[in-house]
Amino acid sequence: MAIYVDNTHLGRHVTGLERITLELFSAAALAPLDVVPVKAQGLRQMLTTQTLGLPMRLAASSSILLCPGFPPSPLLRPFASRVIPYIHDDFLITRRAELNMRARLYMAGPFKFALRHYPRFLANSGDTKRKLAAHCRPDAEVTLYRPSVRNVFGLDSDARTERSTQPRPLRLIALGTVEPRKNFRAAAKILDALRVQGFPEATLDIVGRPGWGNDWQALETCPGVTLLGYQPADEVRRLLDAADMFICTSHDEGLGLPLLEAQYAGLPIIAPDAAIFREVLGESGIHIDTADPASAAARIAAALSNENWRSRYVTQAEQNLDRWNDLASGDREAVISLIARLAA
Repeated sequence: MAIYVDNTHLGRHVTGLERITLELFSAAALAPLDVVPVKAQGLRQMLTTQTLGLPMRLAASSSILLCPGFPPSPLLRPFASRVIPYIHDDFLITRRAELNMRARLYMAGPFKFALRHYPRFLANSGDTKRKLAAHCRPDAEVTLYRPSVRNVFGLDSDARTERSTQPRPLRLIALGTVEPRKNFRAAAKILDALRVQGFPEATLDIVGRPGWGNDWQALETCPGVTLLGYQPADEVRRLLDAADMFICTSHDEGLGLPLLEAQYAGLPIIAPDAAIFREVLGESGIHIDTADPASAAARIAAALSNENWRSRYVTQAEQNLDRWNDLASGDREAVISLIARLAA
């Protein structure tokens, strides 16, 4: 039996949503299942295929459909027992005010509808799975499908321990679309506090395309902040290698895949003190209160006061990646078993 995978959202810049689809829902990832990607060219064909094309395919067959990107169309409701959405987070419901108009109109409604009516889902983290319980029907089956983390940027941490433990200047880096949800303004405020607390020349590079809202314009005026826009993988590798620390100040994340990917560089990871970031980073993260720039800067400065901090975070990063990838490996087997059971 064919296992259709909605790939209609692919073809743009490869950000987190696209990477998950390519990593977890390819024919290789789901082997030996008979995976058939459903593709589209351009926005109009994407909308038409998602709204009408996918329901027509299921109406004409007994196949299963996996939706790793956009929420399933309401017209797929009659086939809900054969449709499995992959849930990245509950942002479309819980932070609706921070969505742009297109997301509100096209994604938020179908997402809420699917959570209420569909019998099974895949989730990218334990935190996302727990949050779904507040929105799903009581008997919904939620299966963890955490992505394994590859060294997608070809990073190397071997030489990092040889660098000075007193960098001048201290270089921070952040990855992500520049929009309110990512809360890069908090990162800029923490940078200001670091400049007061002993790192006067500290800098922050933000790698990511402009999103909706006016955060990009606000960040352009912040001292020490450089907005680099979308960058190819080779340039991201160079920037991560040059950085001293990786910082995330998102209001919320379903997973935070870039944090794990950056650990291949042996970078210390600064992240909010929230459940999802503790799940992802384990004991390897520097957890901060993003609403208190002074205390966040003090926490970062304390982490850098250890004379062996570089080698310490390189070791912790390696251990955390091993831990996470072991979990992800077990998830893959469970997901293939689930799909095979439905197909049978």
